[in-house]
Amino acid sequence: MPKHAIEANFDGLVGPTHNYAGLSWGNVASKSNVNAESNPREAALQGLAKMKRLADRGYVQGVLPPHERPHIPTLRQLGYSGSDAEILAAAAKDNPVVLAAVSSASCMWTANAATVSASADTADHRVHFTPASLNAKFHRSIEHVVTGRALKAIFSDEAYFAHHPALPPVSQFGDEGAANHTRLCAAHGEPGVELFVYGATAFDDDAPAPQRFPARQTLEASQAIARLHGLDDRHAVFAQQNPAAIDAGVFHNDVIAVGNGNVLFYHEQAFLDEARVLADIRQRLKGAELAPVRVAESDVPLVDAVASYLFNSQLLNSPDGMLLAVPGECREIESVSRYLDGLVAGDGPITAVEVFDVKQSMRNGGGPACLRLRVALRDDELQAMHQGVLLTDELYQRLTTWVEAHYRDRLTQADLADPLLLQECRHALDELTGILGLGMIYDFQH
Repeated sequence: MPKHAIEANFDGLVGPTHNYAGLSWGNVASKSNVNAESNPREAALQGLAKMKRLADRGYVQGVLPPHERPHIPTLRQLGYSGSDAEILAAAAKDNPVVLAAVSSASCMWTANAATVSASADTADHRVHFTPASLNAKFHRSIEHVVTGRALKAIFSDEAYFAHHPALPPVSQFGDEGAANHTRLCAAHGEPGVELFVYGATAFDDDAPAPQRFPARQTLEASQAIARLHGLDDRHAVFAQQNPAAIDAGVFHNDVIAVGNGNVLFYHEQAFLDEARVLADIRQRLKGAELAPVRVAESDVPLVDAVASYLFNSQLLNSPDGMLLAVPGECREIESVSRYLDGLVAGDGPITAVEVFDVKQSMRNGGGPACLRLRVALRDDELQAMHQGVLLTDELYQRLTTWVEAHYRDRLTQADLADPLLLQECRHALDELTGILGLGMIYDFQH
């Protein structure tokens, strides 16, 4: 008999070096805000406020820590030497783009942190984690090591949790984590269908592929993760993203589709073969009928979906149906706002819309769904994980005080070479690991 389970959301805490370097080709918002002045303190407080609102609504909300940035070990690996200050100065002079890359706070978007499979789906009935290699972008490719350490510290009990290393760091196995993965089910504790969405087939030159922007997830990577997680054909569906959508700026599937329970909320241009995808899900979904919510191009043009991040919203169970947690930009674009009003007024499964201010994140191309990693947990698995990262009123206050004490309220590209920023970041993170009880997960702590 299936056991009771919930879906916990683990949000990435925005790091002290949050800035706008425009490092993500294919992400329209990231490129359009390049070199703008950022406010790390405001960004972190916005993220915490989002977590708190959801926790207050009764959702299980966890926190994932930011990474050490600028990452001096990566600069040393690239041949820079001397003191930390000398390394920063040399990198700023030689290649400020590389300095910006190793200073990026992009780990805040934890939808890219890993792919997670629920124990109800896996062969050994444990929750499986694979950190995303993120090798399509240099600034993100350095994340998986610390991400893996953090996940192992939080989900350490091997009786309940299994951890795998990131896939090989080559384009043929490009893996962007849960941003291209969603789970559909009758209930979180029951066997479900894990939908893996890929942009291209690496070893088939004749397969459809985007022409303007790169496909960051490959079929081969998705298949490898399914094998690692012990998912058989009953629990996995592989769907190709529409190449035209990628070329329009839909760099991850979670920019054009989101699922929860038996509901799949998606734009008509999300999938290359929409009918087959829906049929494959229906064939495998047990205990519930698939409830697709299809948004037509005539209602919300793809360009408006990308600009508003309508689909990069959190779809959450609520007592009266499902809640769609959207970024504020959804109310600033007429077609999207009008669609949301009609959606709630209708008789579909999505019954409420709530707006969240995550503007600091949105300027770099990340909405509410980018900021969270979903983990389906049975009650015993929830008890087995490390409790210190679960948001409570007390932890929220401690983290708010911590941010206000350690974060700057303005940051420019020139500031990244400031050795004081590195010291501030390390001091803050050292204190944070104590607050969250994670132990020594950072290179500078060893």
